Amino acid sequence: MHVVYKQPIDTELVSNVILRLHRGKAADVAGLTAEHLIYSHPSIAVVLSKLFQLIMLYGHVPSGFRHSYIVPVPKIKDCRTKSVACDDFRGIAISPILSKVFEHCILDRFHIWFSSCDTQFGFKKGSGCRNAIYSFRKAVDNLTQSGSTANVCSVDLRSV
Repeated sequence: MHVVYKQPIDTELVSNVILRLHRGKAADVAGLTAEHLIYSHPSIAVVLSKLFQLIMLYGHVPSGFRHSYIVPVPKIKDCRTKSVACDDFRGIAISPILSKVFEHCILDRFHIWFSSCDTQFGFKKGSGCRNAIYSFRKAVDNLTQSGSTANVCSVDLRSV
């Protein structure tokens, strides 16, 4: 059974999402950039809205939306002072621009149903290590002030 959405992904939404895309970013696997969509004929929004409606209707995302590539970005500011190792880079995934447009349309229409736990700090706007460390310290302080013992185990996971 297919669900009929009260707020479909329409041409106006797709047009607005395209206009808000960040310019000057790397091209995706197919060589497309935000500029290709921004400066294309306005009918692209009509075609993409129909594609996105079909994706929603059939619950099938095209396999091309899953193809991306990783660009290594240096973490260190000055690589002249020491030898560079793999740990000195972080990877940025370059996703297809059409999947980004689809993702932004989904987020625009359905953001009220998306939430995350208050204890999640990574990949969350306005949050990061500082917030995680603060929460950790508060939890340890609360335990030790009440006379309890705080046993802590830290695990640094990385692929080899």
